[in-house]
Amino acid sequence: MAVYPVNLDITGRKCAVIGGGGVAERKVGDLLAAGATVTVISPALTPALARLAEMRTITYIARSYESGDIKDFFIVICATDNKVINAAAASEATANGSLVNVADNPGLCDFSVPAKVVRGDLVITVSTGGHSPAVARQIRLELEERYGPEYEVLLELVGAIRAEMKQTLPGSKDREFFWRQALDKSVLSLVEQGNLKEAEEKIRHAIGCTRSQS
Repeated sequence: MAVYPVNLDITGRKCAVIGGGGVAERKVGDLLAAGATVTVISPALTPALARLAEMRTITYIARSYESGDIKDFFIVICATDNKVINAAAASEATANGSLVNVADNPGLCDFSVPAKVVRGDLVITVSTGGHSPAVARQIRLELEERYGPEYEVLLELVGAIRAEMKQTLPGSKDREFFWRQALDKSVLSLVEQGNLKEAEEKIRHAIGCTRSQS
């Protein structure tokens, strides 16, 4: 099945998770990390979800899902161990115009949640279209080794210089040349070694080189 990859900004958006087990716990964690406002509907919770409810980090409805529970939610994730409840909640959510994910039934989903590697604002995702979560996990582990914590530092460094570069190099060709010069392996090596000042100087030097070749 062809899918359309997209990154959603769900900061402050209302999202519901039906279920309170381990799968629901992971889903809630991802939603909270993205800044969502989360409601969990379940007669029982894992200890971690119970703590979130006690701290009022999430809104908790302490019973099984009932029709009418999920109005006005942007995203609804159905993660109970009851296929009938999941299907009923998914049907209502779809009718309400919510984006739906059902943990045990890809055919009822509007979207899937890919395996991911997060390095600050850098997010690398892997999806197999639901065919093999194990393959997605293996690729994610390989990416975690390939793209370590230094990439978060590199991204912060480049982001701080980017605005200055856009003013100094208004032309698209100059910018393309700049990025080729600035993001070579030696810069990443310096970041890996903790030589941030030298890495920054090398990136800034690339701005000068780009201006001189224009």
